[in-house]
Amino acid sequence: MTSEHVNHSRRRFFGTMAATIAAANLGIVAAASAQSDNVVRQSATSDAIASFGPLKQINAGLLNVGYAEAGPADGPAVILLHGWPYDIHSFVEVAPPLAAQGYRVIIPYVRGYGSTQFLSADTPRNGQQAAVAVDVIDLMDALKIEKATLAGFDWGARSADIVAALWPERCKALVTVSGYAVPNRQANKGPLPPAAELQWWYQYYFATERGRAGYEKYRRDFSKLIWQIASPKWKFDDATFDRSAAAFDNPDHVSIVIHNYRWRLSLVEGESKYDDVEKRIAMAPVITVPTISMEGDANGAPHFPDDTPYRAKFTGRYEYRVIKGGIGHNLPQEAPQAFARAIVDAGRL
Repeated sequence: MTSEHVNHSRRRFFGTMAATIAAANLGIVAAASAQSDNVVRQSATSDAIASFGPLKQINAGLLNVGYAEAGPADGPAVILLHGWPYDIHSFVEVAPPLAAQGYRVIIPYVRGYGSTQFLSADTPRNGQQAAVAVDVIDLMDALKIEKATLAGFDWGARSADIVAALWPERCKALVTVSGYAVPNRQANKGPLPPAAELQWWYQYYFATERGRAGYEKYRRDFSKLIWQIASPKWKFDDATFDRSAAAFDNPDHVSIVIHNYRWRLSLVEGESKYDDVEKRIAMAPVITVPTISMEGDANGAPHFPDDTPYRAKFTGRYEYRVIKGGIGHNLPQEAPQAFARAIVDAGRL
């Protein structure tokens, strides 16, 4: 494929994305309704599905970042970070109650998702953990946010944990799903018991060119399967999934995802510019900022049964919360009230 064709494809995708946003997203609607956090959530039907207003774009580091924003511009900043294979709509019912309490809520698309794009065609499509975490710092710098509460799950929890550990002066408080979510690349070289290896089946699939081709061809079917496995009791409907799946049409999505998982298994290298950050991460630094670690009681993704294995990594004020009622891996979307409450409470620890 020629560079001219690639650039045309990218322009077409991001033009379509902008048109879709302008046509469909007319404000934050269908805010979280009052309901118990201990009840399995039934996703909104397509005629009442929640949405963000028109997204914003800003150049930040290597990226032009697409992000949703809610709340007063001068409010205390909260940055919400999504994972794979999810998108900013994991927080669509978390943002309104926070905005109503005066927080400035920023929800960016991770590199390779939605309307976030690389500024240069020559930048490596790198998904290593240091690169994705540095993107958060770059975004804060671009938005002139000196310090923020960071909250995330899956890849987002990893980035939030890394920023909190390495740049605590930029992090007021932390909310992280599944605790200390920073993988040890060296330890990942060792084998796990068969049952544990089975949970990581997609990493081995992605390690092959067949896996890359399969994800490229079936990315929506693949992602829906992950949603079902990771949140076995979450009754999401097609409209809810399709709203997020549009973000996977980003032309860099497959490259970023495949590189992320191959890098974790030391099958590919990262960029040397991140070597110092990776060395610091490899030392498993403690997190000193006030933290609330959360877990759903029906999380189908690989996780520890409680916080015992990583409790010592949090040396500041700390709380561990299990959200009951069949809550799975996508905790902020399945239990938005509990997630929003944790963000407020973390800042008061």
